Amino acid sequence: MSYRRVAVLFGAIAIVAAACGGGASPSPSGGTAAGCKVGISWNNFQQPRWAATDKPAMFKAIQDGGGTVVGDPDANLDSQRQLSDVDTLISNGAQVLILLAQDQKAILPALQKAKDSAIPVIAYDRLIEDPGVLYITFDNIGVGKAEADAILKKVPKGNYVLIKGDPGDPNASTFLPQGWDQAGLKDKVASGDIKIIGPADGTYTDGWKTEKAQANMEAIIDAANSSGQTIDAVLAENDSTALGVAAALTGKSYDPYPPVSGQDGDPANLNNLALGKQYVDVWKNSNELGKAAGQAALELCAGKALGEVTVNVDPSVAPLAGNTAADFTTPGPDGKPASGDENVVKSIILQPTPLLAEDLDKVTSGWYATKEDICKGVKASDPGGPDCQ
Repeated sequence: MSYRRVAVLFGAIAIVAAACGGGASPSPSGGTAAGCKVGISWNNFQQPRWAATDKPAMFKAIQDGGGTVVGDPDANLDSQRQLSDVDTLISNGAQVLILLAQDQKAILPALQKAKDSAIPVIAYDRLIEDPGVLYITFDNIGVGKAEADAILKKVPKGNYVLIKGDPGDPNASTFLPQGWDQAGLKDKVASGDIKIIGPADGTYTDGWKTEKAQANMEAIIDAANSSGQTIDAVLAENDSTALGVAAALTGKSYDPYPPVSGQDGDPANLNNLALGKQYVDVWKNSNELGKAAGQAALELCAGKALGEVTVNVDPSVAPLAGNTAADFTTPGPDGKPASGDENVVKSIILQPTPLLAEDLDKVTSGWYATKEDICKGVKASDPGGPDCQ
C-alpha cells in the first residue's frame, strides 16, 4: 500500500468581531469579538505537540477572528510560575484566558483571580474542577479505551505494565484509566487473564517526562527479570511516556518486544509505529483543538454564555454531542462525583483517531510529522514498510 496523504479539510474560521466594533466577520453563533484580547498560559513546551500544532492553530483562529494574543508564556512545568504568568496576562488586559494547567488544584488561585476580574476561562485539554470554566479537550476516556482496545486485542492474556502520566493531571489519574477499564482491562485483571507487573494501579510519570518513564520502565524490567516474569504488553498513557518505554525496552534488548500504546501522534512515535517499537498511537488532531479554543475564546469575548459557545471543526474530530458546548460530569476534586451540579462543566470534546502501522496513511498533510519523519530508518520488512516505500 502506498503512503497516502489525506488533505486536511480546515473549515474557514468564521468568528467575528466586535466587542469594540468595526470590520469583523460573524462567529458560528452570531456574536462579535473584534479586538478581543486573549491570554494563553501553557504548562510546558517540552512535549512537542503544543508548540507545533496547538499554538499556531489557536493563534490563527484568534487573529482570523479579529482578536489579539496578549501573551502565551510557558510555565515550564512549574505551578507557581504559572500562577505568576496568569497574573501578568490579567495585568496585560486579557479579556479571556486559555489555561493549560500544570496541576488542576494548584491553578485554582489563578482561576479565582480571573473570576474576580470577570474574565472567562477555558480549561484547555486538561480539566480544571470548576463549573465556571469551559473545558475543551479530546475525549480522553475514548483515548484510553482506544489504547486498551488495540492492546487487548493483540494480547488478550498475559502480563501487563501500566505506565501513567503526571499524577496532577486528571487525564492520567482518571480519564485514561477509565477508558482502559471500559475496554475490559479491569475485568480481565479480575478474571486472572491479565496480571499487572509492577504497581497494581500503574506507575506515574512526573511531568509526563520521557526520561522518567524510561527510568521507571527499566526498574520494572529488572524486577520482572529477577522474578522470572515476562512482560507481554505495556499500556503507556501518552507518546512522551511511550518513548521512554521504547527506549527502556530497546536498551535492555527485551525479547520478545511487547506491544506498546501511546497517544498524540508525535513524529518520533509515528516513526516508532512504523518501526514496530510502538503498536498503537491514538492520534489527536490538535490543529483542530487549537482552532476550537481560539474560536471559543472569541465567542466568550463577544458575551456568549458557556453553554452557547459553538465551534466549527473538521468532521473527522467533531464532538459526538455536537459543536455547541454540552454538559460534562467531572470526577470531582477528590475523585468522587458530587450529587449536585458542582461537578458538571460545559465542554467541547473532540474525537481522536487510533492508528496502527497500517493506518499511517490517515495522518494528514496538515500534520507536523512529515513522511520523512515517520519513515526514518524504516525497512520494507518493518510494520510501516509498505506505507513508507
